Amino acid sequence: MDADVIVVGGGLAGLVATAELADAGKKVLLLDQEPPQSLGGQAFWSFGGLFLVDSPEQRRMGVKDSHDLAWQDWLGSAAFDRPEDEWPRRWAEAYVDFAAGEKRSWLHAMGLRFFPVVGWAERGGAAADGHGNSVPRFHITWGTGPGVVAPFERRVRAAAEKGLVTFAFRHRVDELVTAAGAVTGVRGTILEASDVPRGVSSSRVEAGVFEYAAQAVIVTSGGIGGDPELVRKAWPARLGTPPKRMVAGVPAHVDGRMLGITEAAGGRIINPDRMWHYTEGLRNWDPIWPDHGIRILPGPSSLWLDATGKRLPAPFFPGFDTLGTLKHLMGTGHDYSWFVLTQKIIEKEFALSGSEQNPDLTGKSVRDVLKRVRPGATPPVEAFKQHGEDFIIAGTLPDLVEGMNKLAASSGGPALDLDSVRGTIESRDREIANPYSKDAQITAINGARRYRGDKLVRVATPHRLLDPAAGPLIAVRLNILTRKTLGGLQTDLDARVLSTDGTPLPGVYAAGEAAGFGGGGMHGYNSLEGTFLGGCIFSGRTAGRAAAAAVS
Repeated sequence: MDADVIVVGGGLAGLVATAELADAGKKVLLLDQEPPQSLGGQAFWSFGGLFLVDSPEQRRMGVKDSHDLAWQDWLGSAAFDRPEDEWPRRWAEAYVDFAAGEKRSWLHAMGLRFFPVVGWAERGGAAADGHGNSVPRFHITWGTGPGVVAPFERRVRAAAEKGLVTFAFRHRVDELVTAAGAVTGVRGTILEASDVPRGVSSSRVEAGVFEYAAQAVIVTSGGIGGDPELVRKAWPARLGTPPKRMVAGVPAHVDGRMLGITEAAGGRIINPDRMWHYTEGLRNWDPIWPDHGIRILPGPSSLWLDATGKRLPAPFFPGFDTLGTLKHLMGTGHDYSWFVLTQKIIEKEFALSGSEQNPDLTGKSVRDVLKRVRPGATPPVEAFKQHGEDFIIAGTLPDLVEGMNKLAASSGGPALDLDSVRGTIESRDREIANPYSKDAQITAINGARRYRGDKLVRVATPHRLLDPAAGPLIAVRLNILTRKTLGGLQTDLDARVLSTDGTPLPGVYAAGEAAGFGGGGMHGYNSLEGTFLGGCIFSGRTAGRAAAAAVS
């Protein structure tokens, strides 16, 4: 044997699994097709949000949360409805137990810390037992994505120094080796060395071959979000027509190769039609990977119009129902939409997802974080406003609509009618005069400001969009942004990959996005946010511990 266990994929789930294996004294071979500078995978680029239940941070912000409430929200969002959802549902229940139990203390013991204001992501907006978070649960890691990766990378590198972990970068697995119905190793291609910066597409020139044997293989290679054609192929009819134009929220190496490779070895893939893509994507003016997109993390105040200028109906407000909004927009026949807002709104409510778009939080600079309360948008948001092709800034509504129409024409979209847009905005503005309203979005804004965290840093004081004092006016074209695969390799609660007959495929485990974050899709149809990184951590820990217990 070349190792006790081979881990395929050096992202967060792979690092966690490797750390747990090494702690158990097992020898691990960690393979990744990318160069060393990309260790940590997608998690490095993330905002670092983690889903926690009844945390000290929540309680300090006046939030009353509980395991039962979180499980109610999870079930309402997941909407499990298939026979094959048995294992995903079990994984979901185990994960909510983890998020309401030892998750925070375990991470805290490794040095992870959180920003004190808890975010309220994916608010839902329907019935109490429907989709969405009933309370704020989005805990931003101090240090964002790199801060999440750091404690596990530290553990793995320490194990490497002890001789327990061997890194094999630029090793692309092409096949799981099987013997007598069991997976006994991996076979693949060595790619030429590459010194490209993290996230930049690396060479696929082949320089050799390899074959390694082990008692177990753990697949932690991610999903399909970096390949738009695979996304379109898996796109479900329930979400409408697949978009012709998309931006990529993940690097090109997120290619889904190991899903098919593991399936060919006898593993079962379930729920491939379940996916998670955002509707608030910006084309990055300073891209790192092909079609690089950045997501706006919006507060609730921007007016959302479809490509034809019609206002989106309730509850499709900014930050409320990702896939419900995606389905609605795909039904319009266009793959983009618009935010209309003011300078006052962008200063308070716009954040951008990603570690590189939040240098103050990523760099753990208290001084820079405090600058967020000053007038003006954050420097990354201001840079997009000035340089991003999706932004229109104007002093008057006619000039704004003219700019929107020019941008729409460049991508073959319809022209907006000035009088119609004006009527929609003026109708909304009349509702602002009182602290109560029949307008559901105005009611949602006022409700959000009752939460201390939103009032402090996330929701602008309600005002008329056409109030010159709040200007200038801003329009933002929003693109569909690829992100996560919610289905994947079906696994039992020990992260063992299951075969088509429901029995474990001997010798192979899966974790992270490749396993639908657990079970083959523990999110069901929808995410509550902050659950992707947490799902990688939980499933990676489970796989590492289970494999360690199984090998001699």
